[in-house]
Amino acid sequence: MGARMKLIAAFGAGLLAMAVAFGVITIADNGNGNGNTANVATPTQQPDGSSDNGSASIIQVDEDCKTAADIYEAISPSVVQIDVASPGVSGTGTGIVIDEEGHILTNNHVAGAGTSITVTFDDGETASATLAGTDPQNDLAIIKVDPADHDLVPATLGDSSELRVGDSVLALGTPFNLQGTLTQGIVSALDRAYSEGNGTRPIRGMIQTDAAINPGNSGGPLINCYGEVVGVNTLLENPTGQSVNVGVGFAVAINTAKAELDELKGGEEIQHAWLGIAGLDVTPTLRQELNLTVDEGVYVTYTNANSPADDAGIIGAFENEVEAANAQDPEPGGDVITAADGQEMTSIEQLAGYLADEKRPGDTVDLTVVRDGQEMTITAMLAQWPSL
Repeated sequence: MGARMKLIAAFGAGLLAMAVAFGVITIADNGNGNGNTANVATPTQQPDGSSDNGSASIIQVDEDCKTAADIYEAISPSVVQIDVASPGVSGTGTGIVIDEEGHILTNNHVAGAGTSITVTFDDGETASATLAGTDPQNDLAIIKVDPADHDLVPATLGDSSELRVGDSVLALGTPFNLQGTLTQGIVSALDRAYSEGNGTRPIRGMIQTDAAINPGNSGGPLINCYGEVVGVNTLLENPTGQSVNVGVGFAVAINTAKAELDELKGGEEIQHAWLGIAGLDVTPTLRQELNLTVDEGVYVTYTNANSPADDAGIIGAFENEVEAANAQDPEPGGDVITAADGQEMTSIEQLAGYLADEKRPGDTVDLTVVRDGQEMTITAMLAQWPSL
């Protein structure tokens, strides 16, 4: 059975590993609810017509790329070790200095529950830190040190939307308490989604990499070949259940973090819009099996009880999540969402992305719904994602 592990090196109880479902926004492909599905990155085409099979030995770089040694020398002062303690538990992670005012970006699972936070810089100096703000649903946090305690060197934050599968990346952090460890790999895939379990909000747009990341790397930077931070290393996939790297790691995209840095620094509550459905992409096979009248859209498998979707009258094929998870095949009777606010929606991920990027709790969304072959518009007032 596969497991996803958050990358904080923990000592004591409770912070080291967590087994979770892979499929977080649709019913599991195999129908048993565990959602463990294989995902293979598409090879990239090289200028000479050859195909990149994902091996780091054939990475293609442009003339503006820096060497790994030069990147390490430049960014090391911006990367810190974070030691966190709370009653009965201690752990080590990594953080990224993002400004000269003392703000350090890391994962929520590294610093969010700590009662004592100590930062160690690359030169060995230490400083106490306080928690400034958190977003548990994107697993992000900001801690703050007194800028007078150290000469701070902010990292350069890049643009994760410019990444391509096959791009060279580096990971820098504190795996197994080995501060200043640099590893290299490629972007293995983009736009992955991760959730801690059924009903929890997925982190979307995650970057998959084969750069070695291990417990203690959490909160550290994933770096492009120009020396810019493009992701926050967060967790790894491990079918063995052991706390070791197997070449499938995940980072929160830096654009996700940049969109909420001001709120995190100010300690504001980060809110995410919630509709409350699960669904399947309408495919030719699904269309034929269920005798649907549309070629594309989101087939609603169930709506969460008392959710905005439920309140608005959107109908799912199953009564609840348990029935959907235990079903061997999709059932007829669910609504098909084909558009949101007049924009066509062809997949569950597209719909989820639209709501995440364009909507906030309290906003309304006009959903074009096809039910029993008839098109209608249903307006839902979005709520805040519940904390489970």
